[in-house]
Parts: sequence; C-alpha cells; structure tokens
Amino acid sequence: MKLLRRAARLIPGFYLLLTLAFIYLPVLVVIAFSFNQQPKGLMWTGFTTQWYPQLFANRQIMESFMNSLVVALWSCLIAAVVGSVGAVGLCRGKLRGNALLEGAATLPIMVPEIVLGLALMTTFSLVGIPRGMLTLVLSHSAFCIPYILLIVRARLAGLDPAYEEAARDLGAGPLRAFWDVTVPLIAPAILSGVLLAFAMSLDDVVISYYVSGAESPTFPVYVYSKLKTDVPPTINAMATVTLGVTFLAVALSRLINFRGEKKEEQNGPVPANL
Repeated sequence: MKLLRRAARLIPGFYLLLTLAFIYLPVLVVIAFSFNQQPKGLMWTGFTTQWYPQLFANRQIMESFMNSLVVALWSCLIAAVVGSVGAVGLCRGKLRGNALLEGAATLPIMVPEIVLGLALMTTFSLVGIPRGMLTLVLSHSAFCIPYILLIVRARLAGLDPAYEEAARDLGAGPLRAFWDVTVPLIAPAILSGVLLAFAMSLDDVVISYYVSGAESPTFPVYVYSKLKTDVPPTINAMATVTLGVTFLAVALSRLINFRGEKKEEQNGPVPANL
C-alpha cells in the first residue's frame, strides 16, 4: 500500500514532466540543430556556429525579420494607446453593457486565427487597401489590443479611485489627474501588455499569411514558405534568435508585472506629482 501511495504521489510530477517535454523538446531540437555541422538531415555531425554568420549575411531572411520587428513595434504602439484608453473607459466609465463591450474588445483573441485572417483579408479587399506593411500593422494591432486591454483593466480594477478624486480635490482637472496619477500607476501593466503583445505579433503566422504582400513577408511567413521546399540551416539559426527575443519579451513582461504587484503589496500604490 505504501508503494502504491508513493507511486500515486509521483504521477502528477511525471505527467507535468511529460507535458513539458512534449512542448519544449521540439524547441530544443531546433536550437540544437542550429549548431549542427550537417546542413541537411537529422544526423548530428559536430558543433559549429557557421550558420549564424551566414544568417546575418542572408538578405531575404534579414529583411523578413526586420519586417516582423517593424510590424510588431508599430502594432504594439497603436495597441498600447487604444488598449489603455479602452481599459480606462471600461473600468471607469458608467456605461450600460460594459460586459458586452469587453467581450467585443477581446473577441480577436477568441476567434480562430484563420477566421480572423480571412475576415481581415476580405475587409481590406473590399475597402481597396493593397496588402503590405499597412495591412500587416492594422491586422496585428487588432489582435494585440485585447492583450493590453485585459492586463491594464485588471490593474485598474485593483486601484482605488480615491487617488484620482484626491487629485481633483487638490485642483487638478480630469486629464491632469489621469496623466499625473493614473498613468504612473498603470504604466507597469501597460509595459507588461506591450511586451506580451510584441511576442505574439512577432510569432504570428496565420493572420500574417493572409494580409501580407509579396514584397513584405514577415519572418514566420518566410519560414512557412520555405517549409514547402527545403529548410536551410540558417532557418534554424534564425528561429533560435527569434525564440530568444520572444522568450526575453515574455520574461520581461512577467517580471515587470510581478515586481509591480510585489511593490504594491509591500508599500501600496503611491500617486505621483500630486
């Protein structure tokens, strides 16, 4: 019986380990083969870093990666403004149907990407906007907004409205109270949401495939097109670089969010520039 109880206690840990291996083993394989001397196949022939210099010398790969960075940066900038203002409106506004509005605002992350991609492509075709960087930025902004909106709204829900009321009592107008009091308090949440949205934008394949033009493919779309023929070893190297950037963005997002919550728990929120 003791043996069975010990085995039962080990099952959850074993299941978690198996799940993590299933998720991360393919990622580790890609990273490992970015240092493999053999350009093709699955045989390990030795360690090398030769694919990384070739990667940065490959014009097509670097252009596609720069396209991804430009799209992600512009999308996150637009989403930060729209998502933050939307979160303030949902949390502080006295509007009927707030739940319905919040559901509509978060719809882009609930709708399957292939459906959203087709819908955006059809919309751009009807409006007459040619597919390219503009359609990529608009599309990525659409699905980045909910990430920032939800994180900022959760932050606002934990703030006491009395801070803004105190600023108003001291003579500050609504905009001054919002800028000097609310914005500093929600800034960590905005930055956390931006970093998460940046990672999601950088990795997007499906929506980008439908709305990108022939002259402006993002890196995920470029990799997808190469999968149909042959995957050069430089793709593994670029995938490793992209993974590093993505994991760094997500880690920074979590760290900023955690430190903000920890600081508030210890000291409480302190309004700025009252």
